[in-house]
Amino acid sequence: MKRFDSRIIFGLMLIMGGGLALAQAMGFLQNATNLFWGAVFLAAGLGFLFVMFTGHWWAAFPGFTLAALGTLILLPDSLDEFGGAVFLGGIALSFWYVYFTSRNERWWAIIPGGVLTALSLLILASAWFEEYSGAIVLGGIGLTFFIVYLTSPKDRWWALIPGGVMATIAGVTVAADRFGEFKSIGFFFFGLALTFLLVALLAHMNWAYWPALGLGVMGVLGIVSLLELSGYVWALVLIAAGAFLLVRYFTGRA
Repeated sequence: MKRFDSRIIFGLMLIMGGGLALAQAMGFLQNATNLFWGAVFLAAGLGFLFVMFTGHWWAAFPGFTLAALGTLILLPDSLDEFGGAVFLGGIALSFWYVYFTSRNERWWAIIPGGVLTALSLLILASAWFEEYSGAIVLGGIGLTFFIVYLTSPKDRWWALIPGGVMATIAGVTVAADRFGEFKSIGFFFFGLALTFLLVALLAHMNWAYWPALGLGVMGVLGIVSLLELSGYVWALVLIAAGAFLLVRYFTGRA
């Protein structure tokens, strides 16, 4: 039996391309070029995916990417607005496959996989929840880092910080629409305080209590300003600080 020759594939591709071009020229078909290249990229992607399932994990990257590109080209015009989500989602799948096939060694794939997934969801959600698009993508990236932390809490405690920061910014984008950009600054500081508090409690990093305390105070003052009580709060803070200095002065002389 003769050995399989790659020229067979190229020959079939040329015949298919010629047949599509002939059908378009005779008026039986439209967008033959898109159909041809879509089928080519999809077939190439499936070829790499076959190699991937034989034990070569690196083939996931060209496999899912080319398959997603072929699907994108073949999408009907009515679904064009979701094309970006299909393409980015396909690339994201390659990173998730790489991670789940070796979670201990290739944990790094979570980060690009999560970010690309968030961007894909952003495109999908923007059709119905455009006002929350920023929160969706930032929150998705934050969730990605929280997943990184959960894979190894002892060694990857650092992922709590970018995760908390991105989740906080996602919340601030929503708060800014409701309360205004200036007033939402309290939520920002309070979210950062919670982030460092998680580092202190979950990772047992005692130094994190100090930034948590400082940021928490600023966050509380910012949130109090929403209740139009900031004038009273600042007055009480100044009085308490002055009283503290006077007490220290007189008790020190005594």
